[in-house]
Amino acid sequence: MKTVNILVDCHVFDQSLQGTTTYLKGIYLELIKDKTKTFYFVSHKYNLEEIFGKQENIKYINYKSKNKFYRLLIELPQIIKKHKIDYAHFQYIVPPIKNCKYIVTLHDVLFLDYPSYFPLLYKVSKKFLYKFSAKYSDVVLTVSQFSKQRIEHHFKIKNIYITPNAVEESFFESYKKDEVQRYVLEKFGIKNYFLFVSRWEPRKNHHSLLKVFVENQYYKNYSLVFLGDEAIQNKEYNNYYLDLSNDIKSKIFKLNKIDFNDLVQINRAAEVSIYPSIAEGFGIPPLESIACETPTVCSNTTAMADFDFMSDCLFNPLDTIDLNSKIQKALSETNIKEKKEKVFKKYKWSLAAKQVQIAISENETNNN
Repeated sequence: MKTVNILVDCHVFDQSLQGTTTYLKGIYLELIKDKTKTFYFVSHKYNLEEIFGKQENIKYINYKSKNKFYRLLIELPQIIKKHKIDYAHFQYIVPPIKNCKYIVTLHDVLFLDYPSYFPLLYKVSKKFLYKFSAKYSDVVLTVSQFSKQRIEHHFKIKNIYITPNAVEESFFESYKKDEVQRYVLEKFGIKNYFLFVSRWEPRKNHHSLLKVFVENQYYKNYSLVFLGDEAIQNKEYNNYYLDLSNDIKSKIFKLNKIDFNDLVQINRAAEVSIYPSIAEGFGIPPLESIACETPTVCSNTTAMADFDFMSDCLFNPLDTIDLNSKIQKALSETNIKEKKEKVFKKYKWSLAAKQVQIAISENETNNN
């Protein structure tokens, strides 16, 4: 049997921790168990061997440049041709020069459904590039039923495979709450806090959480921690924050560029995890915090409406009264272990990896 060569574009690992890195790591740690395939992981500087290890069916390649245009237009076509790649897997955007079959994962097309939250240039460029990539690819993947329906609607394509995100095993491990809280206090200087894990964009709705935190005077007993990198400025948040007193500001923390271990510890040490995002293609942070047995409340819109197992803690992200009531409920959470078990059973990387295998197999069958 001929070995199938699969290239995985891992340039996202050269950037900050994000959903696409978690997605690639989770799926390919499962797929590399298939010895009938050889995997070529490509990044610029990141040591991918720390993640995927040493195996006969794994090869590592370094990009010469971090420039995205050079990578897409020159390096990738050359690498694909040199190593006789059969399939190349990309996130969102594929190279225009095609020397093998393409797999593309479109995690969402939220900029088309919620255009007010995105800059004009972003919307125009991404619509063209995402649509081109979807139609140019042999296999199209996405992460939720919601995203599949929206991609089908906007780009008029069929046969999209759902590869749902999952939660890494580290989040499920047992721990002692007091020890973790002491670690977070010593390293970051925070305790008794509400947590929101997400990069900064207006649609993420940081401003509503801040208003609820301030107007309900949670700052008297708690801190508020935002964990995530800057992406698109949220002017509403900035304007509201500037008018706060220094005493209240002292209870609000911004963290970014932390490593994976600290992400887990900060989730574990939180009193409540809150996810008020208005629109998501999936929404993995609330699942991660539930896996840590941290009481969690989450928006009930877009892909997050699928989280029916936590229906008692879902809220309308545009309704601050609803958000506050769910925070109050979470502070006296009693069935977090039951929710954790449901997350463990439903969101596994092995299930997502199986869908990739099925997609490749059906593509091979349909083209023979």
